[in-house]
Amino acid sequence: MATISAAQSGTFRLGGRYNVNRLGYGSMQLTGPGVWGDPKDPDEAVRVLQRAVGLGVNLIDTADSYGPFVAEQLIAKALSPYQADLVIATKAGFTRAGPGDWRPVGRPEYLRQQTELSLRHLGLERIPLQQLHRIDPKVPLADQLGEFKLLRDEGKIDLIGLSEVSVEDLVAAQEIVEISSVQNLYNVANRESEAVLEACEAEGIAFIPWFPLATGALAESGGPLAAVANKHGVAPSQLALAWLLHRSPVMLPIPGTSSVAHVEENIAAAGITMTRDEVDEITRLVG
Repeated sequence: MATISAAQSGTFRLGGRYNVNRLGYGSMQLTGPGVWGDPKDPDEAVRVLQRAVGLGVNLIDTADSYGPFVAEQLIAKALSPYQADLVIATKAGFTRAGPGDWRPVGRPEYLRQQTELSLRHLGLERIPLQQLHRIDPKVPLADQLGEFKLLRDEGKIDLIGLSEVSVEDLVAAQEIVEISSVQNLYNVANRESEAVLEACEAEGIAFIPWFPLATGALAESGGPLAAVANKHGVAPSQLALAWLLHRSPVMLPIPGTSSVAHVEENIAAAGITMTRDEVDEITRLVG
């Protein structure tokens, strides 16, 4: 019976420029409750980032609105000066009014301001991947992505990505500027973005699933993944990440955590080997 190792999937060439290991790290959990303010243990946050990179992660995802700016500043503190192959992906397009409060703002001058602030907080001369955190329905898409295109032409950002979009949004965006990544909610239990994933795969665009573990719901010991996980001697959360890596070669999961132990556990998921039948069984079990 054929077996597949998530580790064998190796790297993905993001935007034709950056070779990234397909299991990355998402920094949203490095902030306080409601993705607001400083973390309870800033020193542990620094250790988490350093351990992730030490284990081979070279794609770190963040956003200006995480904190706001707390996650970006922690990344700079932990990892700057950056190793040559480290790719920092950030986002702009939300403003915050407090814990759990997210408001899309796509005015070109705001996107420029936030990008400039991200450059400063991250300590970068150019952002490798800048993503539109949400499309603002009050602002023409051409104006929002047009500002990113100007920033790219000025050398302040390199690649451009989207977040939480439909296939139609992606098609419209590609008519304005080259899109290198899409970040949508997606995990083994929530596949509402299946059509977007398939569109990305057809175009060779990176698909970055946020909420890859459904905040622990898939990691429960008695959950639907438990039996297969026990067979492999791994945690259900690790199996869920391995399933994502097997689902598509353009998939770049970015599990986040504020714990060094969980970082180590998540990254170990890249080495899980499953048969194709097991991959299909998980798809059926949770589908």
